Amino acid sequence: MDVKEVLLPGVGLRYEFIDHKGDRIGIIARRSGDFEVVVYARDDPDKARPLLHLSEEEAEAVAQILGAPRIAERFTELAREIPGLETGQVAILADSPFVGHPLGDTHARTRTGASIVAIVRNEEVLASPGPSEMLYARDVLIVIGTHDGIAGVEHIIDKG
Repeated sequence: MDVKEVLLPGVGLRYEFIDHKGDRIGIIARRSGDFEVVVYARDDPDKARPLLHLSEEEAEAVAQILGAPRIAERFTELAREIPGLETGQVAILADSPFVGHPLGDTHARTRTGASIVAIVRNEEVLASPGPSEMLYARDVLIVIGTHDGIAGVEHIIDKG
């Protein structure tokens, strides 16, 4: 899918794409942190009809709902091919001792044998994060390992 990014001076950024029905959809990311989803009129490319207005927090929740499960689903398909291997999602809550610390501080792989293969942050997916990647509240870690390994990562992230 081709997504165009357009700078809107003084406003923010607009992302545009054509959906499966042929409608031009725009997502306006305002400098304030709010997001607006619009659909453009077919007969007038400058006329937009608002569909949805989201606060920054609401947009983050939607991104996690739409983004994290898709990434996890891909890794789940991979895990099915290897007996004993599972995938899991570990959310980093605001009270985690690792908020504001690099991923390497967890020593998760050494301690559990499970691998953190991606971090879902807002609408961004950081694949193959390195040990210096900082962790933030509301990040979602995509983990591959045994059932016990994934549970171990969750325990580390929650308790230290």
